[in-house]
Amino acid sequence: MSRNNVLPRTWNRPCSGRLFGLIGLWLSALILVALIGGCQSDQANNGMANSYYLNPHRDLTTLGRVALVELDNKSGYPTISADLTEALFVALQKKQLFGLSVVRQDDPAWRGLQENLDSLQALKQLLAMRDALKCNGLLVGTVTEYQPYPRMAVGLRLKLLDLTDGQLLWGLEQVWDSGDASIRERVRDYARNELRSGSGPLQDEIVVISSLKFGKFIAYEVAETLDRKKK
Repeated sequence: MSRNNVLPRTWNRPCSGRLFGLIGLWLSALILVALIGGCQSDQANNGMANSYYLNPHRDLTTLGRVALVELDNKSGYPTISADLTEALFVALQKKQLFGLSVVRQDDPAWRGLQENLDSLQALKQLLAMRDALKCNGLLVGTVTEYQPYPRMAVGLRLKLLDLTDGQLLWGLEQVWDSGDASIRERVRDYARNELRSGSGPLQDEIVVISSLKFGKFIAYEVAETLDRKKK
């Protein structure tokens, strides 16, 4: 992949045969991320078109409430996952597509929600946790890489699951590298259109040297890919 680039539902526990079918659908959707993502408009979502999948048959506004699980962290910087989780929480709230609650890393449920999501047993557990979480959706992900200034780079892998049936609703995998010209151009657009403190070369530079501000820029771009009205 290029580096540039609260409504309750009735739920019945599915039988094991149905679970195997759901896993097949889920894995098929993951395989289609790159293929379907490539069908998005090149002008949509600030150059993010080829880095995400959005289920064309589901309406995210019907989820009601989603549990945002604090991001796992594969980088050598332990605080970046909490910072990016907070930035995502704020950016997603602004979209008003669904309600949000956060599962922090100090929550006993956190590890179980992050690990082995591709296994049958994990899917059973996810379905069983729907009522405990009081959410119909689960948003999980990982900080795959992080490099600080002078060349800020952040990698994310994210997915949104429907806890009522285990289907993949949305997925994204992307690296934001401040050294790339296309990222710099998107930062300029973001500073001009979204930041209220003014725009210009200085404002652009602040975004790419501050991990918090760069994280907010990333969260903004991520949130834009969830909004079908932007297509």
